[in-house]
Amino acid sequence: MTDNAWAYQHSLKAVCASLGARQKFIKPHCPWQNGKVERLNRTLATEWAYRQTFTRNDERAALLAPWIEHYNTQRRHSALGGRPPISRLAPT
Repeated sequence: MTDNAWAYQHSLKAVCASLGARQKFIKPHCPWQNGKVERLNRTLATEWAYRQTFTRNDERAALLAPWIEHYNTQRRHSALGGRPPISRLAPT
């Protein structure tokens, strides 16, 4: 989910198609809907991107997937009563 900026509407179209993902946009003139995205970006910056010094971009990129895994499966979220996001999924 992104805001409706031209760059997001057009530059991500091919990426989403290649992943089989659906692009979803916030309602026009409703920036508060982008709050979850902005909060994730802030958390990414403080807990991953700037938490340590990276000397190479490939080193930084290699640590993104494990951090996202931790964020979704282990990290406590106050909005979820101290549970990780995965706790909201029904078992299959």
